[in-house]
Amino acid sequence: MAAVVLVHGLYHRPEHFAVVAEKLRTDGTEVVVPELHRGSLAADSAAVQAVIDAAPEPPLVLGHSYGGSVITGVRGTAHLVYLAAFVLDTGESAASLGGASQQLKDAIVAEPDGSTTLHPGLAVDALYGDCPGPLAARAAGLLRAQAPGCGRGVPQHHSWKETPSTYVICAQDRAIDPSLQRTMASRCTDVREWQTGHSPFVGQPDLIVELLRELLTIRIAPRRIQEVTTTR
Repeated sequence: MAAVVLVHGLYHRPEHFAVVAEKLRTDGTEVVVPELHRGSLAADSAAVQAVIDAAPEPPLVLGHSYGGSVITGVRGTAHLVYLAAFVLDTGESAASLGGASQQLKDAIVAEPDGSTTLHPGLAVDALYGDCPGPLAARAAGLLRAQAPGCGRGVPQHHSWKETPSTYVICAQDRAIDPSLQRTMASRCTDVREWQTGHSPFVGQPDLIVELLRELLTIRIAPRRIQEVTTTR
């Protein structure tokens, strides 16, 4: 029973969204944060689609960074939120759009098995540079290895063409160029701009919680009006 689905990015885990999820659950909102790292964009999108399909009604779905590529490929959502995320069109991948900044690329470490990890110190600066030190260190400690190729995945469906969407530009982002974010944001039906780095769910989770509460209120209000009208 998911009203909100939170989709993390590359190298991240569901635990990165723990504070956001907990705050929403105190409102009585059902929240699901699926684990990605399934080996490909198609597999990651299928994992999120399974969560959406299991929901009693279309949920609000947020994707962060690479998570935007994932949610672009799903169906059956009520509203899409792209948080410093990739809004891909036909034939596009995160990599083909310019993907990671040079600063983030410098943090990537190739592992012998073909996977990659992020250098902790460099990752803190690129992903969590505007976050308080202890929170940034904890977030970096949660990062995990990433299988190759996900960023080159091309979705076969483009949900933003048929579903209301909100893009959040993170204007101080050091991982994905804000100018690229603005280009992708033009594809969405609503655009917000925050003066944050790449990961506000770490440093300023209340911004995300307030946005999702707002969108949930907009979604629920028409249904309540209809129910009142029907009972008269």
